[in-house]
Amino acid sequence: MAMRAAVAAPRGLRRLFCTNSTSPSSPFTLTGPPTTRQMGEPSTNLFVSGLNKRTTTEKLREEFAKFGEVVHARVVTDRVSGYSKGFGFVKYATIEEASKGIQGMDGKFLDGWVIFAEYAKSSPAPGQQPANNMTNPYARQ
Repeated sequence: MAMRAAVAAPRGLRRLFCTNSTSPSSPFTLTGPPTTRQMGEPSTNLFVSGLNKRTTTEKLREEFAKFGEVVHARVVTDRVSGYSKGFGFVKYATIEEASKGIQGMDGKFLDGWVIFAEYAKSSPAPGQQPANNMTNPYARQ
């Protein structure tokens, strides 16, 4: 009975659910170039994501120091377990060194995981509007 329902399905539904269709009108075909990540405003502070939970601050500093003088490096860790939360920050002495750090480490392997490096976005000053202009609808006025 199920087989009869599949055969009797309208042509559009068959095309939608058929996995061997090479039709150009398939709703799952991708068009255009792949999207690229939007880079923040250049600064000496980098945001590094995709870190292994065993990655340490020392290892992060050591790897990024290959591309310039690292002023400060920090892997954000869980308070209870002490393991990495998967991201961290690296601060270089100059913007040029930070740019070299991004070019050298973005998309590379560190401790067996692919990491991503980009310019860190500055956090808003206390009392200012968030960057996405979203307000808390439940906050007291």
